[in-house]
Amino acid sequence: MTALIDYGAGNLYSVEKALTAVGADVKVTSNKEDLKRAKKIILPGVGAFGDCMKNLESTGLIPTILEEVAAGKFLLGICVGLQILFEESEESPNVKGLGIFKGKVKKISAENLKVPHMGWNSVEIKNSKIFSGVENKSYFYFVHSFHAMPDDKNLVTVSTDYGEKITAAVEHKNIFAVQFHPEKSGDVGLRVLKNFLSL
Repeated sequence: MTALIDYGAGNLYSVEKALTAVGADVKVTSNKEDLKRAKKIILPGVGAFGDCMKNLESTGLIPTILEEVAAGKFLLGICVGLQILFEESEESPNVKGLGIFKGKVKKISAENLKVPHMGWNSVEIKNSKIFSGVENKSYFYFVHSFHAMPDDKNLVTVSTDYGEKITAAVEHKNIFAVQFHPEKSGDVGLRVLKNFLSL
């Protein structure tokens, strides 16, 4: 079973539908026992960094998420679900993220381009297990104004360009996260989800 965390900060229906389309046994949940039973955990996120952290804290799930990930369970963060894996964000000063990765989330610096960055962008795939079989320069669907800047640049496995180099995916051991929306990215997005489920 794959646990899709419901903490009031994600486009759960479309993510659940995409996961089901690639054969996942998915359960939308805010129950820590479900997270413990699950083989994989997915952490979606839409909206502001601070709101997402506040909502997640209110569920009481944070200790369980950290314990399960530390024990080696596979985790996939989506959109703001990637950003809150880091320590902090310029979007919400004085709000602590999960701190799984060291680094800060910063506003996109894109002169003469609209922010938020909204729409299809091609990606540069460096090295990623969950992008296996996805052609380099494939297009994914993004909606965001901020992006993660890890202290350890080796965490960045996929990037895109939008006025500057943007972190599109990070990966370390059992932890994976993407800034774009795989559930809105057509066949390549479904392939990324399927690859994660196959780990």
